[in-house]
Amino acid sequence: MNRAGSIAMLIIGIVLSLIGVSLAAGGLAVAVLASDQRDDGYFTSPTERYAVASHALVSPRLEAFGEGTAERLPFDVGTLRIRVTASDPSDEIFIGLAPQDAVDDYLEGVDRTVLRDVDFNPFRPVYRNISGSSTPGTPDSQEFWAAAASGPGEQEITWNIAAGDWTVVVMNADASPGISADLQAGFRSELIQPAGTAILLIGLVTLAIGVPLVVLGAVGLGRAAHEPGQPTSTAPVPPAEASSDRGSESIPAPSATGLATSALTPPPYPAQLIGRLDPGLSRWLWLVKWFLAIPHYFVLFFLWFAFAVTTIVAWFAILFTGRYPRSLFNFNVGVIRWNWRVAFYAYAAAGTDRYPPFTLARADYPADVVVEYPERLSRGLVLIKSWLLLIPHLLFVAAITGSATWGWQVQRGEYDGTGGLSLLGLLVLIAVVTLLFTGSYPRPLFAFILGLNRWTTRVLVYGALMRDEYPPFRLDQDTDDFLSHGAAPPGSPAEPEPSSGR
Repeated sequence: MNRAGSIAMLIIGIVLSLIGVSLAAGGLAVAVLASDQRDDGYFTSPTERYAVASHALVSPRLEAFGEGTAERLPFDVGTLRIRVTASDPSDEIFIGLAPQDAVDDYLEGVDRTVLRDVDFNPFRPVYRNISGSSTPGTPDSQEFWAAAASGPGEQEITWNIAAGDWTVVVMNADASPGISADLQAGFRSELIQPAGTAILLIGLVTLAIGVPLVVLGAVGLGRAAHEPGQPTSTAPVPPAEASSDRGSESIPAPSATGLATSALTPPPYPAQLIGRLDPGLSRWLWLVKWFLAIPHYFVLFFLWFAFAVTTIVAWFAILFTGRYPRSLFNFNVGVIRWNWRVAFYAYAAAGTDRYPPFTLARADYPADVVVEYPERLSRGLVLIKSWLLLIPHLLFVAAITGSATWGWQVQRGEYDGTGGLSLLGLLVLIAVVTLLFTGSYPRPLFAFILGLNRWTTRVLVYGALMRDEYPPFRLDQDTDDFLSHGAAPPGSPAEPEPSSGR
């Protein structure tokens, strides 16, 4: 399959998979919700007190199906139940449901209150008062009600939902002004369970079509990296230390310059993140890089979804075969590489002004990720390494990438939110502000930022099942990447083509 066909298959598969996930999740939620109904079969709202000074409290228009729908449908849509109790036990309360036009005629010129909206957490009704001077007749004397109840204590109406525009009215039984009552609404329908099941099945079928397309597209793009003329993903291996089982994402161990040096130098992790600070960074371009990178964010959203799908597939492959499918491995490394280039450019380092290329392969760019392909992986370790064993590292990653939040609250319940900046984001902000005023990016700060990114990348690689070696607890703040890790700059002549046999 050619590259264009792989890209098309990947895009179609991602779209279908996203639709399938949404439908399956929605259908499952509806099915669970339907099975969680109360014993009487109703979904109910909290009982809350509503108090108005007018003659009538009127609900918003209840539009059932709209115009042109038959009055009687061949199935039971559902039942609406409303309960109301006067706050004063000695008062008699009325509740009724009727067509919108009939209620409008009945309350024409009457001082009334329309309930426009309700928030239940916290409870806050929103009213709109319609002033008038007329005195209405008693509500229970009217003949247009489709359902009505009146008297002291709790009153209840139930109504089988029918087509048309309807309104619920709460009044004092004698039509006097000043209403204070506790209301609760409930709904039940036999259609909820089968509807949820149908949506779930449609979602699963869509997933069954989309996921294989995602995997086939990723396999095609992973293989494309090995075709002649494509940028290679292989870091050069010094001849004295090259081994025949190195994969297309291989990283050499650095050459030893002496016994003492070898003893003091920690072994390199088989996943390396590379970043070179541009010497002539613009003082102001970092202000708009986040905006310029929006096309990349859009593409990466879909690529990370495909990354999740292919990682799940790889999990099963490792569990049963002990091997990570090579093409999926190359694709996933490419996604991490693409993400790092964008992060290095825009927000996680702001270390270059060169716009990132739209490619999964290695490119002549000052940011890169190289991961050595493992010939074998532990079948047992795959069960626990991506969550249980990573807990210490995940706590650290959460500390440096999670928001150190501060909160505020607007009174009267109009807004409640938090905002903040992660430690990594704060360090980058300090660096670029320094660049703005001095024209120079602080190199020690850049080294620290690069070390934090290396740590998180190693955790990501291990959690994505790409290596069995446990990530070291260190930053690796060396900024002279291509010398310290033995890797030549991407696109250099020293970089060999991958072996066709792997």
